[in-house]
Amino acid sequence: MNLNTTLDPVLLRSFVAVVETGSFTRAAESTHLTQSTVSQQVRKLESQIGCELLHRKGRYVTATLEGERVLSYARRILHLMVEAVSQTSLSVEQQKIRLGVPEDFATHAIMPTLADFSRRYPGIRLEVKSGMCSDIWREFQRNELDLALVKQRQNSQPGLASWPEPLCWIDSLEGNNLQRDPIPLVTFPIGGLYRSEMAHTFDSLGRSWRLAYVSTSLSGVCCAVEAGLGISLLPKRLVTAKHRILDETDGLPQVADLELTLHAQSQLSAYDKMLADELIGACEEMFLR
Repeated sequence: MNLNTTLDPVLLRSFVAVVETGSFTRAAESTHLTQSTVSQQVRKLESQIGCELLHRKGRYVTATLEGERVLSYARRILHLMVEAVSQTSLSVEQQKIRLGVPEDFATHAIMPTLADFSRRYPGIRLEVKSGMCSDIWREFQRNELDLALVKQRQNSQPGLASWPEPLCWIDSLEGNNLQRDPIPLVTFPIGGLYRSEMAHTFDSLGRSWRLAYVSTSLSGVCCAVEAGLGISLLPKRLVTAKHRILDETDGLPQVADLELTLHAQSQLSAYDKMLADELIGACEEMFLR
């Protein structure tokens, strides 16, 4: 055998199939080739190596001593080829990072971090989806997101990192919507944590309430409260100069803090981990202000 001979994986695949099935006919079926093609390929491999690889006499085709040696290498070569293609495909797939964030963090809060990451790693396709936390969490559980920032009740779901999110009741600066009956509420669609907390609070107080404004837009909710359409429950950091914070002196109980938690799938690429670290840094800076 010429030591510079290159073994064709196509020939190796036919040889392995014959040994494993014990028949040229069955090998042809498993490789989706004709019997004559499989036979020709094995003959060509034997010619390249310079020895017989198969015992062709008897009911079953078996490997010769030399054939058994070649079989071991052939299997390893074919396995490495499959592994190389699999790992390359995985690497390409990992060039995409899918991130879910609440709407109030999809504006100025973390945009500089995301923009800077995209500039430094132009080969990474960063896909960011913002929306209601309930929707983001469902997509994360379906493995449709690699990383997800979500608001949740404290200690409900462990993640990579968590930060407290204090809430407060707000009305317009000049408004007095608590004196109205029913009390007008400005809130998000059903399923949101703020909405369920608002409804539970007024039900427990025995106060009637109605939905005055419902929107998936955080800016829309904030503007509706500023305009005096009703009362809302929002994170303290979102209070503006046109809002008035309501508390126990107004007859409203203090609401337990929520928490912002960064969740990650169990299998992450190196770039996923780098982005997670940068998001943690951005959130630490934001909540320490």
